Amino acid sequence: MAGTVVVFDFDKTIIDCDSDNWVVDDLGFTDLFNQLLPIMPWNSLMDRMMKELHAQEKTIDDIAEVLKRAPIHPRIVPAIKSAHSLGCELRIVSDANMFFVETMLEHLGLREYFSEINTNPGFVDEEGRLRIIPYHDFTKSSHGCNICPPNLCKGMIIERIQASLEGRKKIIYLGDGTGDYCPSLRLGKADYMMPRKNFPVWDLICGNPLLIKAEIHEWSDGEGLERVLLQIINMISVEENKDNSAQLISVDCKLQTISASNQALPQALPVPQ
Repeated sequence: MAGTVVVFDFDKTIIDCDSDNWVVDDLGFTDLFNQLLPIMPWNSLMDRMMKELHAQEKTIDDIAEVLKRAPIHPRIVPAIKSAHSLGCELRIVSDANMFFVETMLEHLGLREYFSEINTNPGFVDEEGRLRIIPYHDFTKSSHGCNICPPNLCKGMIIERIQASLEGRKKIIYLGDGTGDYCPSLRLGKADYMMPRKNFPVWDLICGNPLLIKAEIHEWSDGEGLERVLLQIINMISVEENKDNSAQLISVDCKLQTISASNQALPQALPVPQ
């Protein structure tokens, strides 16, 4: 399965909530968040909320403890570990932030299973305040995608991953939100899209499924995610084994042909005089 890359969204895919809302709501800042949401980009608003939390003496440890209580379906961790043990390379593409994602993965014992995390940078500054900055600095230039939010185009990340793979690997993409629609449009015919059923990305895909080149396999909860993901991985494995067998047969036939061509021809029968 060295030929498969599984790309996970994070919020409402690995964990069963939106991590930004989970932290803001749990720490009692929902009203302020809702007041500022109409006038600020989401990513900038989250950085502002971290400033407000710090001003109210909420610490990094407080935020981490809230994240560790985030809901997650009991089959998600086994699904991730199984995909990794079967030889898949695992990556994350998320519009959350690095501190939230890594805190949760480390808490779940999953950090080592992911080779790459693509998300908005999140770090603790010298004052002990969590800073969240955009993956793409939209204050300097636009990423040029009119589908995605200004701070992050997941489709562009998928294209970068595809370029690095040079067509040698299949991609399985799992997601739930509107931000996962752009990458689904970038997947190829050999890839697989796993949208969460009855979530925004599912609705967008259902609007015109012919726009998606990849095979579409929906899931509804952690149990469904595990079942569908492992079925796809198994299907890819069977196909790879068939291809390898066909190549071995082809090589074997070529060797037999070469061997036969090198054998001495039988002597011609003498012609009676």
